[in-house]
Amino acid sequence: MILSQLSFNKGFCYKYNNLEIFRKNKAVIKFLGVFFGTYILLTIAYQLYLDHAPDQPYFPEIITHMVALQTESLISLFGYETKSIPSHYDPSMRIGINGGYLVRVVEGCNAVSVIILFLAFILAFKKDFRSTVLFIFAGSVIIYSLNVLRIALLTIGIYEIPEYQEFMHGTLFPAFIYGLVFLLWIVWIKNYKPKVKPVNE
Repeated sequence: MILSQLSFNKGFCYKYNNLEIFRKNKAVIKFLGVFFGTYILLTIAYQLYLDHAPDQPYFPEIITHMVALQTESLISLFGYETKSIPSHYDPSMRIGINGGYLVRVVEGCNAVSVIILFLAFILAFKKDFRSTVLFIFAGSVIIYSLNVLRIALLTIGIYEIPEYQEFMHGTLFPAFIYGLVFLLWIVWIKNYKPKVKPVNE
């Protein structure tokens, strides 16, 4: 009888402790669930888009194609003679300066995956509908625009200082784009944190 009672108490305490841990960490669990759930769903949706996106007239697909064209236009604004063409060797757009093709703009360069990461975090910390939607829109535009600038500067950098190509492509510009996302997250958390209602004593 005593052993049965002890076993019951032990089981009850174990379940109670689990519920207490869940209650105390409810906000963290909710954040992780929304973040990873949103990220996985959007990644699957984007992959479905890639699997079914037509490669004509925009090769390899319209988002990557537009990023390459906008990068070409931006490089031209810096005073360089540039051109982008579809690659004959892989699903990418090639961008060159003065007749020499220097970079490949592949699907991974179009910043969509980075925007999905940004969006998942913002939704996990969502506040009121209007503020959340506006910040997602503004942040996505900023990430997309600065990604085009990133590719343009990388292309010019490879043309002007080719000996630093690996550093620029592998370290400098990835740190630039992911640092931007981190900065946007910080801005969101600091300016849109929920207001704590005062407790009446």
